[in-house]
Formats: sequence, C-alpha cells, structure tokens
Amino acid sequence: MNQISTLQAPGGASDAPDEELRQLGPWFHNLHLPDGRQTAPDHPLGDFPAFKWAALAPHLPADLSGWRVLDIGCNAGFYSFELARRGADVLAIDHDPHYLAQLTWARRWLDPHGRVQIRYLDVFQLDQLDECFDLVLFLGVFYHLRYPLLALDIAAAKTRGLLVMQTLALLDDAVPPETHDKSMHELAELSAAGWPRMAFVEHAFAGDASNWWIPDANACAAMLRSAGLQIKASPEHGTYVCERQEQASPRARPDGAAGAARRLTR
Repeated sequence: MNQISTLQAPGGASDAPDEELRQLGPWFHNLHLPDGRQTAPDHPLGDFPAFKWAALAPHLPADLSGWRVLDIGCNAGFYSFELARRGADVLAIDHDPHYLAQLTWARRWLDPHGRVQIRYLDVFQLDQLDECFDLVLFLGVFYHLRYPLLALDIAAAKTRGLLVMQTLALLDDAVPPETHDKSMHELAELSAAGWPRMAFVEHAFAGDASNWWIPDANACAAMLRSAGLQIKASPEHGTYVCERQEQASPRARPDGAAGAARRLTR
C-alpha cells in the first residue's frame, strides 16, 4: 500500500494522552507540540533536528506559498511541518511505516492547513511520481544507501528548483587538486590529500548497520555537480543548498536514473 495519507490516528485531536507518544516511540525527531510536550525531549543529539533547521532555514525563502516540496526520508516530519508553515505544499515520503505512523499522528497538531501529504515510497521508486518539485529535501538519507549516487541522480531528476542534501561527512576539508582526466601513470594522484573520496562501511558505523558510505566535503561537492546541481550555500558541514543547473555536467545522467532504479529494484 503506497498511500498513507488516509490513516487515522487514535484518539481525538484535542486530547492526546502521553500514552500515545509512548506507543509511537521511539522518536528520532523531537517535535514540539502546541501543548508544550516534546516527542523526544531526551534526544542524545539535543533538540534534534531543530538545531539543524536553525542553520538551514535562513537559506530558504521565508514565503514558500505556491511551492511544491518533496521531503525524501521524511521521518516523523519535522522539516515537512516547517516548510508547510512557510506556505509550501509538501509530499513527505519514507519507506519506514513506523516513521509514517508518527508523522500521521503529529499532523493533527502541526499541520492545521492540511499542506502535508504522506506517501509510503522509497527514493528508488520516485519514477512513480509524475511531477517535479520546486524544492527537494534529501536530508540524512545519502549515507544510509547502498547505491547513493544513483539515489542522488534520481532526486536531482525530480528537482526543478532547489535541492538540499545533508549527509554524515568526513572531516577532510583539504583543498582539492586538479581532478580532470588523469592517465594510468597518474594513479597515485587519486590518493593525494583533497581528492574526493568516500569511506565504505562494511559492517556498521556508530552502532548502525544502515550506514554504508561516508563522503568527505570534496566528494559531496563533486557528486552534486555530477548530478547536475550547483552548490549555492553550505550552512554547515555536510549540508548543501543546491540549484538545478541549466547546463548540466556531461556526466550527469538524470534521464537514465529512473530506468536504472527500476532495474535495480526488480
């Protein structure tokens, strides 16, 4: 079942006992409800992802009226609600029913105008959507994917305006060397400081077996360019606000990304 927006949350919107919060736990997004309660007040990262939003928010338009937004890997919907508050119509997607149940429940209080739609969908299934978006959020997803560059290509292909990517990233910010075509005799230069690189996680990282790849800043920038995106701002390490390029990189393959994803998921 792909469409989740018809789910009904338990109880009435005016009376939400703490038991509902407990039953829907654990929460990764600490949502601030209108009555003062928080969904994850003891989050190990602090008030997450509010502090992430504080860094990103100034780089997005304050008025998003008329904007169509895609939130990939929406989790419990913190960013979806924030963008809806700015007037955007948001399609929030995730492939984890647990998070979508949390989002459906929280929408009663945090989406009074019904701007957030919910759909059970994987990033590699985005070819099912017959539309492109003014803003695509690709936050906290990249490094959890076995095929991350393919997913970035697919997300970029659904972008007609801005794309924001956030990823766990290595702390190697060395100035990149010249990275255009090299000969086989220059193979050693690919190990030079600053060459775009990603660490592959064979088993687990930070106790999480869903972590697959951790790029450095230069790899992030290079992959975004290769997907046909131009970096407009980097609010913090590992976060990039990008704009769709009119003249995409000759190596960008957004038109073929959906077909590749279909073959991958068969």
